[in-house]
Amino acid sequence: MDLPVLEVSCKWKRTIVALCDWPLSPSIMFSRSIRVGAVSSDQIEQLHRRFKQLSGDQPTIRKENFNNVPDLDLNPIRSKIIRAFFDNRNLRKGPSGVADEINFEDFLTIMSYFRPIDITMDEEQVQLCRKEKLRFLFHMYDSDSDGRITLEEYRNVVEELLSGNPHIEKESARSIADGAMMEAASVCVGQMEPDQVYEGITFDDFLKIWQGIDIETKMHVRFLNVEAMALCH
Repeated sequence: MDLPVLEVSCKWKRTIVALCDWPLSPSIMFSRSIRVGAVSSDQIEQLHRRFKQLSGDQPTIRKENFNNVPDLDLNPIRSKIIRAFFDNRNLRKGPSGVADEINFEDFLTIMSYFRPIDITMDEEQVQLCRKEKLRFLFHMYDSDSDGRITLEEYRNVVEELLSGNPHIEKESARSIADGAMMEAASVCVGQMEPDQVYEGITFDDFLKIWQGIDIETKMHVRFLNVEAMALCH
C-alpha cells in the first residue's frame, strides 16, 4: 500500500538550495475537521483508519509507533519529524515540552499545518495558513523552545539534512549553515557593526526570510485512500 507523501521545501533566500528535498512520509492523511469544513465524511473515515493503523488500533500514538513507517527510516531528520508530532507548541498545549502520546484530535491538529491551500480561501485565510505552516517549521529548528533559532540549532539541522550525502563533509555543512545565518542577519538586522552579535532568528525574522517563497504549495500532504487512489492533491 502506497503512503501519502508530506513534502517540505526549506530555502532561506538563495543561500540554501534543496536542503529539505527528502520526503517526509508518515502513514497518515490530512484533515482538519475541527476548523475546516471542506472535508468529506469519507476522508475523515479514511484518516481515522490510517490513525488506527499507525497506533496499532490503540486510542493514542506514541513515538515508537513511527517505527512502522518505512519511508522515515532513510530520512536524515527522522527524529525531528517525529518530535514535531509531539511538540506541545504544535499541539497548542503550551510554550514548551513534548507529549508522551497523542490522540486522534491531536493528530488532526498536527496535520492541519499541512493542509493545502483551498481555492475558496480569501487572502486573509491564505496568509493565516502560510503563517501556521511557517510556525510549525520554525519549531523544528528552535529545538529548545526559546523563541530563537541560534546558529548552533541551525547547524544541527543542516548537518542532519546533509548527513546522507557522502560527498559533503561536516565542515562544508557548517559553512552552508554559517552562510545562511549571515544572510538571515543581513535581511533581519541590516548592516551590523563589527562587534555586534546576531543572537538568532526570531519568528518575525523567520517570516521576513521566507517572504516571497512559496511555502503554501511546497508544504502539504497528498491525499491517498487505503487503496492508494488519489483523492486530491
